[in-house]
Amino acid sequence: MIKSSPPPTKHAFTLIELLVVIACIFVIAGVAVPAFHRAFERAKVLKDINNLRQIGAATQLYMNDNSGAFPGSANATWMSQLNPKYLSNWRVFESPFDVRASDELGGANTAVSYGINGNAYSGVPLTPISSDKVTKPVTFIVFAPTQATGATVAFQGAANFSPPGVTIVANTSTPGGAAAGGPHDFRRKINALFADWHAETMWWSDPNNKPAFINKSDPGNDSDAQFRWCPAPLSNPCP
Repeated sequence: MIKSSPPPTKHAFTLIELLVVIACIFVIAGVAVPAFHRAFERAKVLKDINNLRQIGAATQLYMNDNSGAFPGSANATWMSQLNPKYLSNWRVFESPFDVRASDELGGANTAVSYGINGNAYSGVPLTPISSDKVTKPVTFIVFAPTQATGATVAFQGAANFSPPGVTIVANTSTPGGAAAGGPHDFRRKINALFADWHAETMWWSDPNNKPAFINKSDPGNDSDAQFRWCPAPLSNPCP
């Protein structure tokens, strides 16, 4: 008589094994989630820079047709002078860091995320200056995200705001106020477009006295600070 072999014994996870598996999952998640966050934010940074470059390209075309003067006048905002003739898509004025309502139409009355340097204008009423008034184009900021006050990233640019439109002066914006920091990298950085039409990511404030977005005067290692917000600071000091 052939005896049947006993059924195989089922091996259950011990508590120690289960805890090890859970710990491994937490370790993997702890590595993967920050990496995903960084990749997602990097994509937004690149989109933000691309928006600024498109605005800059449209501005160059406008200035070629208007004796080198920046857009914006007593009768029109700078955004309406660029769109639709020089920049067909109004959505380019919307930063990827700017959270909008899902039903927003994106038309010419939709709020914008970017502002133009307030020192690109002079006089009363404000009149746009010409590019030949910019002493150091590689340093003079023309466009950047314009933010509201507060600890979190928020934008308050209005498309139909009084001419020349949404403006920026260092860390303030109109409408808006003094922002608490840049829109990305934990409020430490911001993107800006300069008068030589290159875009770059800048520190919001000056870590170790290095060049920074809000610098108006040299904190110790930023000799170009006086040119960042003023076209010709020796003859036209920053307000």
